Amino acid sequence: MSEMFFWRKQKPSYEKAMDWFKQHMVPDQGIIVHTKTPVPYPEVTGYFIPTLYNWGEQELARTCTRWLLSIQLPNGAFPAPDGVPYTFDTGQIMRGLCAALNDMNDIEAPLRNACDWVVAQIDTEGRLTTPSTELWTGIANDLIHTYVLPPLAQAGKLLGVKEYEDAANFVLSYYKKQEALVPFNRLSHFHAYTMEALCELGELELASRGMADVERCQRDDGSIPAYPDVDWVCSTGMAQYAIVWYTLGKKQPADLAMRYLEKIQNKSGGFYGSYGKGAKYIAGAEISWAVKYFLDAHLLKMQGEGKHA
Repeated sequence: MSEMFFWRKQKPSYEKAMDWFKQHMVPDQGIIVHTKTPVPYPEVTGYFIPTLYNWGEQELARTCTRWLLSIQLPNGAFPAPDGVPYTFDTGQIMRGLCAALNDMNDIEAPLRNACDWVVAQIDTEGRLTTPSTELWTGIANDLIHTYVLPPLAQAGKLLGVKEYEDAANFVLSYYKKQEALVPFNRLSHFHAYTMEALCELGELELASRGMADVERCQRDDGSIPAYPDVDWVCSTGMAQYAIVWYTLGKKQPADLAMRYLEKIQNKSGGFYGSYGKGAKYIAGAEISWAVKYFLDAHLLKMQGEGKHA
């Protein structure tokens, strides 16, 4: 009886995840990189802002937004933790600014400046470039830049600047021509960025093709290998794939992935970067971005079940 009572009193997984965020946010700044690098991370803080709004944490969202505005570079870009501007990171902060636009004052000009800087990184073919790739550590490539396009297009709609929407479409056309874009041929986290972006941009058929690759790799316990040919899993990639499956109306594989994530969720409410024998993606630290995508996926799961956060 006492064991049953104890079980009933356990916090839901999503509450534990939000608790993790609150415990690992640098006061008056943003969320940390991970537990071994506890400095605020602009990129993840940026794309955490829509999540915070969606979960009713407006004050936290506003605090994060104010900090990001305070570190914007004069040219409109935003720096990574190493102080260097990255196109990907700036795009993710644009997601946060879009979410805050109707809630806070003095967001429009910084958002325009960030968009202008991103547009200036587009080459003549439509490829999105970046001043540095040092932090990509050899496991990411410019296909992740597809995930910059939804906030650029969204900013165009919100600000009434068609140039931003046109630029996003121009870049999308370039990446759609790349044979490596859709197949599950890279770390699940980075592949999932593209799958999410394609969904956000209305390219559901392309996303479905990529997710068919992923579904073939999903195991009976719900886990998905970090790469098609390894045993270990990437926690963030799994949460992102759940988001895409829910978006595509594929509830069964999404629910399976979520059950597995709840099984591996640490007691702290956080997630290591990867789990399993041979895990190679930040396996020894709890990473902030896994929590963000787990919360996003859980919200979609609850909405599909007619529940509310």
